[in-house]
Amino acid sequence: MNVQPKDIARLPRDRLDAIFRDSRPGPIPVGRTRGTALLFAGSVVSSVLKPLIRFGVWKGKVFRPESADLKNLVSPFAVPAIRARVYEDASWFDGKAAIIIDYSRTSFVARMVRDEIREVVPGLYLGQIFLWKKRVGHFMLETTVAATAPRTQPLADAART
Repeated sequence: MNVQPKDIARLPRDRLDAIFRDSRPGPIPVGRTRGTALLFAGSVVSSVLKPLIRFGVWKGKVFRPESADLKNLVSPFAVPAIRARVYEDASWFDGKAAIIIDYSRTSFVARMVRDEIREVVPGLYLGQIFLWKKRVGHFMLETTVAATAPRTQPLADAART
């Protein structure tokens, strides 16, 4: 599949769901990723929200495989904040393996949030956003193919250590 970020950003929710369903977790990203919020996917509202969210609210995530966690890059200054644990587990969306971004034990502000990502093509991840176990949107993360962590132990085990 030859999918580009600009293609993903324009798709409606049902197509994003199909792509997520057909993708595998892939390796966990390492370091800084560029994030794009895909709220109200495929609508005019989405095309207006994407640049506003990226400019003022959320720019991506910084993955730290050595501690099995990440921090979000927030504000216009990309301040690392809002920590989450990162591990592989079953998706709430379809029960298949996904990389889970779990805020429940690491963030007072975002404890009701859970993200799930899968690699669509090398370096491009599609994510699902859950708020209080209800799916509320999508996002994508872009990284370099070289910036992925080799798996030396199962991710769920790494998250518990």
